Amino acid sequence: MKKTTVVIVTEVIILCILIICFIFGKVPDNKESVKTSEANLNISDMKGTIPRVALTFDDGPSTKYTEKLLKGLKKRGVKATFFLTGERISYSEKIVKRMKKDGHVIGNHTYTHIDLAKTGYNEAKKEIEDTNNAIKEITGEKPKFLRPPYGDWNEKLLEETDMSIVLWSVDPEDWKDRNADVVAKRVIKSTRPGDIILLHDIFGTSVDAALKIVDELQSKGYQFVTVDQIEDSNLIKKQVVE
Repeated sequence: MKKTTVVIVTEVIILCILIICFIFGKVPDNKESVKTSEANLNISDMKGTIPRVALTFDDGPSTKYTEKLLKGLKKRGVKATFFLTGERISYSEKIVKRMKKDGHVIGNHTYTHIDLAKTGYNEAKKEIEDTNNAIKEITGEKPKFLRPPYGDWNEKLLEETDMSIVLWSVDPEDWKDRNADVVAKRVIKSTRPGDIILLHDIFGTSVDAALKIVDELQSKGYQFVTVDQIEDSNLIKKQVVE
């Protein structure tokens, strides 16, 4: 049976459309499409980024609790930063040596936990220098980082000591609430990538909380680093002279 005129005309129109599409509107192949997508992505978008946080401890070392903490951190492959008070160092030499050996960063928290902003210049400078000397005598290295008690410091003093001030962004007030579960939950709930967590290794509950925090955040993909690995943070005021 011969095709009707309408059918023939319809087929011709469809054929013409296909020819036009082929000549003027060629669809790019898959390779071109993939290359274009990659060109619009930076490396971190393609590979993904690992959320990083720094775990820090003040007021130690504690002859009663710090060794338990060091053992727990080593078991979990975690490096932390310890800000030591000088008056505790003299009877904690073994612990300080282990901190160094295990790869933790050791910082200065003054000798007697004084408020640097409310203390005379000479006395404040001596507090820092005496602690630096006590740490260097054990580790062979002068600390580069200083955490001022209460977060207060003297700008002139900082410039002359050539140290970097390290503050914090997550403070569960573990010194006030001696409950490991409560402290851990506060930290886990508040922590975001780039945060610096503040705890105190002179409390057994804080040590227990720290290990709970590590376990939970590691399960969420977080990587724990030392403060020298935190880049471009407004929590670190750098004054170290290269």
